[in-house]
Amino acid sequence: MRYAQGEVPVSEKSTVAEDATLYDRLHAQIVDGQLAPGSVLVEGTLAREYGVSRTPVREALSRLGHEGLIERHERGMRVRVLRPEDVLEIYEVRIALEAAAAHAAALRRTDLDLARLRRSVGEMQALDDEDTDGRPRLAHAFHFGIWAASHNQTLLETLEGVHRRVLGLASTTLHYPERWRVFLAESVELVEAVEARDADRAREASQRQMTNARDFRVQLYSSSTALDDGGLPFL
Repeated sequence: MRYAQGEVPVSEKSTVAEDATLYDRLHAQIVDGQLAPGSVLVEGTLAREYGVSRTPVREALSRLGHEGLIERHERGMRVRVLRPEDVLEIYEVRIALEAAAAHAAALRRTDLDLARLRRSVGEMQALDDEDTDGRPRLAHAFHFGIWAASHNQTLLETLEGVHRRVLGLASTTLHYPERWRVFLAESVELVEAVEARDADRAREASQRQMTNARDFRVQLYSSSTALDDGGLPFL
């Protein structure tokens, strides 16, 4: 039987919908921390739990694996456990990409982009000191504003992909008051450079911000008694 262009058979529509729904639910549980690093994901168990066949489960796990959120395990798949080495690799990539985005943002930003960045900084500065859970959300919104202001879709999508690789797999250094204060000052400096269309200064400010985040992370690892050859979760 032929179908009109863009039309999908009912059975295929159902499978596609199941794949997307199951992926979204598992993704949300990983990001929210309901599925902690190391949690084992077994096809048969998930199929029974969600009342679906193994096919949508397999497709959902494949997508999560492609995004780096889960990894192979002797019992099937498990939520990825980041080693310190993994984290430093991610920082290495992100420092370069964030700097490129900041440089491009300074050259290409519009007045609307600048207004959004100023509002983002204002929201971070106005955040209640006790609202530590709000810090990573607002920080991501700020970074996204820089990415969007670069007007480079490939760069934006690449940075989003890097960001997704650590969602739910790691807590954030921004929960530490001293790191949050420095991050706010760094963000103000970055926006000032973007506003002045000083691309070199913006790139340097972004590099400094991400390098400081990496160095703070290394200090946490160095002071952790849990650090060993097997690695430890992203603190």
